[in-house]
Amino acid sequence: MLPIPADIFTEPEDVSPDGLANLGPLRRLAGTWQADKGIDINPKAEGPERRTFIERIRMDPIDPQANGPQLLYGLRYHIHINTPEEDITFHDQVGYWLWEPATGLVMQTLAIPRGQVLLASGKAGPDDRTISVTAKRGDTAYGICSTDFLEQAFRTDAYRCDITFNDDGSWTYLIQTELFVRGAPFNHRDTNTLQLVAPPKLNPLALIVNARAKENAGGDGSAA
Repeated sequence: MLPIPADIFTEPEDVSPDGLANLGPLRRLAGTWQADKGIDINPKAEGPERRTFIERIRMDPIDPQANGPQLLYGLRYHIHINTPEEDITFHDQVGYWLWEPATGLVMQTLAIPRGQVLLASGKAGPDDRTISVTAKRGDTAYGICSTDFLEQAFRTDAYRCDITFNDDGSWTYLIQTELFVRGAPFNHRDTNTLQLVAPPKLNPLALIVNARAKENAGGDGSAA
């Protein structure tokens, strides 16, 4: 983290409208992804359960975001997971992946419709082939917040997501969630390797800028 400047209000002027081109290590996550061999190890009354799941993830670039002088580029994502045995959604998740070029800070926000949110962080260079982010319960900067029921029955103490970008263009994640279930620790694990099924779209500002440039050039991209 860079030192907090005296001026915390003035936003940067050298902001690129092209979010996709400024995602750093997150660029390889942009697009729509799918896989049908994900593995989930979760707690049950009779012991750990292993489930195979079908996963689809859409990640779209967003416009640049500024916290005063801090500049972030990112992706908005939606994860939908089913299992071969059931039609009902197995897991639904939304959030953002964010990157701060000035510091190499990588962040993931996560929200699930069972009453839990978190903000995880890590560091990465623009060309890194791996990304790792973590969050801990009780941390006021990069922490985990849950409902009363989850706090008492399935407390989440820590979260870690490791992503590896593979040579064939796919990417693999391993998520480890340290739970405390009925007085006992449990390592909840999810892993999958996803393949690209649709290319990423441009962020709204980039679409506007590109359309305006074509209009100024004569409407078809050629000089008037």
